[in-house]
Amino acid sequence: MASRETGLLERIKDRLPARVADWLADGGDHARAQRMAGTAFMIRVMSAGVIFITQVLLARWMGRFEFGIYVYAWSWVGFLGMLSALGLGHTIQRIIPEYRTCDDFERLAGFIRGVRLLCFANGVVAAALLVGVVYLLGDRVPAYYVTPFLLAGMALPIFTVSVAQDAMARAFDWVLLALLPGFVFHPVMVFVTLGSLHLAGAPVSAVVGLSVALGALWTIVLVQLVLLGRRIGRQLPKAKRRYEVWHWVTTALPIFLVDGFFLMLTYVDLLVLQLFVPPDDVAVYFAATKTLALVTFVYYAVASTSAHRFSEYHVTGEHEKLASFVSETVRWTFWPSLVLAIVLVVLGKFILSLFGDGFTQGYPLLCVLVIGLVVRSSIGPSERLLNMVGRQKMCAVVYAGAFATNLGLCFLLIPRLGLMGAAIATVTAVLLESGFLFLAVRKQLGINVFVFARR
Repeated sequence: MASRETGLLERIKDRLPARVADWLADGGDHARAQRMAGTAFMIRVMSAGVIFITQVLLARWMGRFEFGIYVYAWSWVGFLGMLSALGLGHTIQRIIPEYRTCDDFERLAGFIRGVRLLCFANGVVAAALLVGVVYLLGDRVPAYYVTPFLLAGMALPIFTVSVAQDAMARAFDWVLLALLPGFVFHPVMVFVTLGSLHLAGAPVSAVVGLSVALGALWTIVLVQLVLLGRRIGRQLPKAKRRYEVWHWVTTALPIFLVDGFFLMLTYVDLLVLQLFVPPDDVAVYFAATKTLALVTFVYYAVASTSAHRFSEYHVTGEHEKLASFVSETVRWTFWPSLVLAIVLVVLGKFILSLFGDGFTQGYPLLCVLVIGLVVRSSIGPSERLLNMVGRQKMCAVVYAGAFATNLGLCFLLIPRLGLMGAAIATVTAVLLESGFLFLAVRKQLGINVFVFARR
């Protein structure tokens, strides 16, 4: 028996390189999708590690107060930058394949240039609104936030362009060009530059950190723009540009509604906190939520590699396959998330202590927030399922209700309970969101997405 097993292992080893080579050389849609998903997954894993280490070190170099200012201002960049894209990120991945399939190179050429200009203009408007509000509020904005908000405003136009270029590179199957600039190169540049300043004895404050992050963002996105332009120029024939801005905007608006409510739900607790607590408390809350990002990473990994399958089975009318595959994705999401959640609860104090003195105060927040993440993982990527089968409006309604709940509870609980109030508000909204997504999928598709449901 032992010799038979040894022989089997040897045959597997002999065949593995050839099979891997065949898979890498396979030009079919399925194999290409697998390679893209695998590459995206590895990049996100690497990015998560780099960003977490960078945040830990920045917290130690800056101290809680300055780090709180830094993360709060940069959170506004992420929130307004994604919102300013007006849903065009997802629309790009729909329109470019459509134009390429029809060989409509005039509209494609116009779209490639026009969508970036449109995103840049949206970013400029968002920056002007942010800066204008800061000045209109005057003394009601603490002085230590004024310069960081100005730097955040300077980042918004190019950040919004980066959203478009990420989606554009994905639409051409250039995953490395899409993900590496924002998810790896930018945090590495920030880490190396600020690390060098720290070693040289220079003070690393929130303003210094934001200035470095701003410069790195502009540099990387402009380099990405040049590289993307060259690759597109080699890929497509030259054509007269034809612009259909109204078509782009009307196509993007329904997606923007879903994205907008999702973004507001994601950022509302952190953004409201500043109205009631000082920056050092914001830093503690941020550290707790970013530690739990290791759990949410499982969800995003599963969702990004399964969404196209939902659409495929729905379009072909294979309801049983769809229900079976949904059940699999729920299990893939829940069990790894549960294991990671347990690990983070056990090691939470130690991980938070890495950020520096005082950050272990966030451990009770971590224990509360993790409840919402585990419950949310028990229904898997349900909102992706609804979006892929044409139920975007239902998804938007669910997110709107969850956002309104979170916002109302934040204003109600934070003045009374501080950071714990924000955590309770967020968990309540996530529980509400999960319950309504479960009901929506069951009513619309007849599928029970709960992980412990009978199959």
